[in-house]
Amino acid sequence: MNKNNVWRTFPAGLTAADAYPHPVSGIRLIETHISWVFLTGTYAYKIKKPVDFGFVDFSTLARRRQCCEEEIRLNRRLAPELYLGVCPITGSPQTPRIDGEGPPFEYAVKMRQFAEGSLLTDRAAADTLTPTHIDALARLIAEFHRSIPRSGEAEEYGSPPLIRNATLDNFAHIETVLPPDLGDSGLATLKAFAERDHAALEDMFLARKREGYVRECHGDLHLANIALIGDKPVPFDAIEFNPALRWIDVISELAFLAMDLEARGLCRLATRLVNGYLAVTGDYGGMALWHYYLRYRAMVRAKIAALSWSSAPEDVNRAEHLAGFRRYVDYALSVSSGRRPRLILMHGVSGSGKSHVAMQLAERERAIVIRSDVERKRLASQLQTDPVRRYLPAFTRATYAKLLELATPALRAGLSVILDATFLERRYRDDARKLAGRTGAGFVIVAMDAPETLLRQRILARRKEGTDPSDADLRVLDKQLRSRRPLGEDEAPFTVVCSPDSTVPELPQ
Repeated sequence: MNKNNVWRTFPAGLTAADAYPHPVSGIRLIETHISWVFLTGTYAYKIKKPVDFGFVDFSTLARRRQCCEEEIRLNRRLAPELYLGVCPITGSPQTPRIDGEGPPFEYAVKMRQFAEGSLLTDRAAADTLTPTHIDALARLIAEFHRSIPRSGEAEEYGSPPLIRNATLDNFAHIETVLPPDLGDSGLATLKAFAERDHAALEDMFLARKREGYVRECHGDLHLANIALIGDKPVPFDAIEFNPALRWIDVISELAFLAMDLEARGLCRLATRLVNGYLAVTGDYGGMALWHYYLRYRAMVRAKIAALSWSSAPEDVNRAEHLAGFRRYVDYALSVSSGRRPRLILMHGVSGSGKSHVAMQLAERERAIVIRSDVERKRLASQLQTDPVRRYLPAFTRATYAKLLELATPALRAGLSVILDATFLERRYRDDARKLAGRTGAGFVIVAMDAPETLLRQRILARRKEGTDPSDADLRVLDKQLRSRRPLGEDEAPFTVVCSPDSTVPELPQ
């Protein structure tokens, strides 16, 4: 039997119950372009196909074993409860035995099997993926990114040439496996966008690497690689086979998941994910690269769909793979083709509902939210400022200046930004309006209006819960009420008034 026939018959041998050293129930095979996964009831076994696509090379047994061991190491960072170890496969391809006697001819990653329907792709399709799940996922990814090693400046990871190669590699693979009549639509345009944007962003890529944002990430963080276990998100299946695909900018990783949500029509959840992540990390500078990485990640998924289409049997799921390819290409073409960005200021005293409305607006407008309560504390921590001094006039001025600094990269990249602060003083509103003018963004003020009784109730309730970043108490509110002044008549054309309980109004263009 030749080598190709051996590998065609090998999966059939692992559908037999006696191939396993434990009881099994309903053995099922899931096949991808690079692996076979056997579900046995309690455990899952992942076996690497002997393939070489360039970006992934499993062509030798030694290489596959090494990648199995690396897969365990990498995935135990986020899913230690799932990744149990590497198992030898003995016997023969016709009668394989997991953990059997004799010399191994193959290796498998042993995992704890989770319940069917647990993947975020399943939850998204069933419309049961909730904001609570997304909030937990945002915190998890943010803390993970803060904990992982950074690439050294001398290493090539995250360098402009490597980023360019990875970007263009997507197009090369698609062109190789898809006939022109299936794969040509839009690809030339996207490739031209990639070349243009990479050249424009080269200095930013270098700065991100220099500042430590290139780290040993997951590398393949999309909805199909995250499960809900005990109603908590658990990412798995990190990239083990190509270090350059996981030693990446953390914003590239975040963009992968946000892109996958948006491509499935879950734009509000994508916006919530991004804002939750940025509130923890403060990495608003990474938004300068956002559209580049959204397109790049969409084309990664388009490439995988094309490879899956080309390797699937004629009668199995080929139309589904092709539909996936088109969905991601269409999404990539839609990136940054929307409206002019806007700088939106929240305005109002503490307890007036600014943060609640800001998040509602953000999800509707697909905007980045930067909250003064969070950034004031982050700035104080960076400057080692005593908590008592955080609310002195000089530090308040520094906080407002920081908000504008953080908003600038996103606005220049064509993203709308909401600044969630009181903005009671005219000079701070004027500074923000000037920033909008410099970046070509529209400018809107959302003025919150609430009765004083409600303001006091909300602040007391918030202080009792103790979960909100705001430090405002009733003394702060009284000071704000005494000192606030009405908005200027000249500000009326770009101001909308909103109460905490009303529908968020449409914003002026």
